[in-house]
Amino acid sequence: MKSAAIPAEIHPAISTTGRRRFVSDFAELVKARLTLLVLLTTAVGYYLAAAGPINPLALFHAVFGTALAAAGAAALNQWWERRLDALMHRTKMRPIPAGRMSPRDALVLGCLLSIGGVIYLTAVCNWLSALLAAVTIVIYIFAYTPLKRVSTLNTLIGAIPGALPPVVGWAAASGRVDIGAWSLFAILFFWQMPHFFAIAWMYREDYARAGFEMISKDDKTGARSASQSVLFCILLLLISGIPQFLGLVSAVYLAVELVLNGLFIFVAMRFLRTQQAADARRLFLTSIAYLPLLLGALVLTKI
Repeated sequence: MKSAAIPAEIHPAISTTGRRRFVSDFAELVKARLTLLVLLTTAVGYYLAAAGPINPLALFHAVFGTALAAAGAAALNQWWERRLDALMHRTKMRPIPAGRMSPRDALVLGCLLSIGGVIYLTAVCNWLSALLAAVTIVIYIFAYTPLKRVSTLNTLIGAIPGALPPVVGWAAASGRVDIGAWSLFAILFFWQMPHFFAIAWMYREDYARAGFEMISKDDKTGARSASQSVLFCILLLLISGIPQFLGLVSAVYLAVELVLNGLFIFVAMRFLRTQQAADARRLFLTSIAYLPLLLGALVLTKI
């Protein structure tokens, strides 16, 4: 005798499992870890631009609106690349290519989050922060995403929306964008280069399988990826000192950033010397540790 099916709504275990799966898929669709980085950089931009005591509610508005826009852009990116994601081992289990979420649902979510983030920033912050968030979405979706199969310049273009969140935070706090905001933009821009070069080389076969044009393509030894990483780490060393020379932070920050950048360059040069996967991964992990430490130094040494 066949057992009767138990509706999910009256079976707590099934219902809970379904909710957990939805939350997990949603987090993956909006690239939750990347969105968390957006939260952090936006908050730092807001904090450095704010004059006087921080208004926690105003800070929340800036961070939340920017996070909505970033989450929407990530969802739209996965919707656009769903067929390519299915070709790569590292992305084939994402919600859309794995069949756990329909492309239509992802598209709707992406549009709602993106538009919602821009409207939110317009309503509770200012038009400048909203405009910058909109520009971030447009470049990420309509420039970076299609360019990935056309030119290796996609990494440079993709670094632009990745570096704009602290500028959004700065604009939300001050209503303007000045050289201080662009110094934060430059730090994020140059930091992304060795970070992504390491990723691209570690997963070069996956990217090639999807037809992505990365500098790691045909870079079997890693020499090209490593040398470019060293170059951008050196440029980052020079750029990272600008906030101190602008008077945003104390001289203590300069000492910290010199140490952090020295270590970053050392790891990149080790990758160049050995050209081993282990050192490419070490460079990737170093980049992950570097950024919050540098941002923390900016916050703690603000004048």
